[in-house]
Amino acid sequence: MKKNIFSLICLVTISLFLGCEDSYEIDQVGRLDAANAFRTVEDLQSGLLGVYRQLDVTPEMALSANFTDEVAPAFDSGGQGFQLYDFIINAASAASTDFWVRNYRVNNRATLLIDAANNITPEAGEESDYNNILGQAHFIRAWANFELLLYFSTDPTNDAVLAAPIVAAVPDATVQPRRNTTGEMWDFINSEIAIAQDLVETQSNPTFVSVDAINAFRARLALTRGDYASAEALASQLLNSYGLANQTQYTNMWFDNDNTEIIWKLERTLNDAYDGQGSTGSVFAGGWAGAVFAFVDATFTGGAYFEMDRSIFDALLPGDIRRDVMVAPSSIISSDYLNDPDPVNNDVLIIQKYQGSEGQPLMNDLKIFRSSEMLLIAAEARAYQNNLSGAASLIQQLRNARFGTTQPLPTYGSSQEAIGAVLDERKIELAFEGHRYKDLKRSGIAGNRGIDRDVIACEIQSGACTLSADDFRFSLPIPITEINANPGIAEQQNPGY
Repeated sequence: MKKNIFSLICLVTISLFLGCEDSYEIDQVGRLDAANAFRTVEDLQSGLLGVYRQLDVTPEMALSANFTDEVAPAFDSGGQGFQLYDFIINAASAASTDFWVRNYRVNNRATLLIDAANNITPEAGEESDYNNILGQAHFIRAWANFELLLYFSTDPTNDAVLAAPIVAAVPDATVQPRRNTTGEMWDFINSEIAIAQDLVETQSNPTFVSVDAINAFRARLALTRGDYASAEALASQLLNSYGLANQTQYTNMWFDNDNTEIIWKLERTLNDAYDGQGSTGSVFAGGWAGAVFAFVDATFTGGAYFEMDRSIFDALLPGDIRRDVMVAPSSIISSDYLNDPDPVNNDVLIIQKYQGSEGQPLMNDLKIFRSSEMLLIAAEARAYQNNLSGAASLIQQLRNARFGTTQPLPTYGSSQEAIGAVLDERKIELAFEGHRYKDLKRSGIAGNRGIDRDVIACEIQSGACTLSADDFRFSLPIPITEINANPGIAEQQNPGY
């Protein structure tokens, strides 16, 4: 039975304290400050839930799906998401605005909580709770800054290039920050994670930040940074602790009834702030996960405006449980797709990965860290280190779990081939979870992969079928909303925009 954690957020002071929707919190006259809004450890706990309430990855899911090669326009499309599908991104795009504003909002609300905690001395017996709350707040601040780094730095491995401003305090209206370097942002993220490691004591918890979630994040950070030895070690340890779901467990996971693989997820439940349609076809999703692809439900009659791209479907072989989970039974599959005279209506691949839970179609928990991602991080790290047989054995292990039978051991002739193969497996395993855009930016060039959509579907729409992973649009522009409020940052705009 799910817990509606957000229903606990009922203090009027907390609502006022966390109510601003600006990308930077402004110190307004008469505002309730941290010292007055939070007086006890119990207040901090309520405030932490308010910070969690801001976390969402449906925008990542929408950007990754719409912009890359995960989806194709469906027969019920009304044009939703076509700008991203046509590779159109600029400073006025919803993507640049959302990723900037939303992550700074998360950053600033975590900062407010951290500042408040510094004014509170826990009573006897409260020290553990206090430390755990503070550690989670530092983790969340690191999370928001890593998202800013990923999307706005042109190269997360190059310390010299610009990333985004580091805002470690709540600024007043006169502050107009400039972009920090990628190296400076990495230093800030690592310092936040170090604090979280020192303070968080809970080993595992699927819905709150735990020691295991911190280590999963560290594995993802290390892979992005190019520290492959650390990435492999951290990911392998978590894979050993959690294991891979069998076929039944995997199916139940996507009904939100099994946590075998779940290291950390964002819980979604009836009547919470995300129980709704959201902005269809936009990265301003903010509602049900499945609403990124459909209006009503994950069936043929559910108003699907995006369906699965054939490049994913063709890689899902019979017997692979991922095919059963992701492709709705009501889909129409053309027996001769390449020669079909009407592929839009005769080949309809309905995405079912977010079919819903608790009786609400399209509403599912958002899986942030899974053990299968840890396996793929370890495999990619091995590929970069030229351990080709080691990478192959991990890919076989994942396929064995998904097919329920022993699968052939792949062979790779080079590091590039192995990296590309891992990206191919990530495209299937992590489809529609918000990874593909970041995966191609990180390793597309090294693995000789880019956006490669089914030609038939994309030609019908606009002909935007392929895009190299070194294209400038794999970094987002500083949004026009920020430039208008902070004109000096315009001279630091990313190349291509």
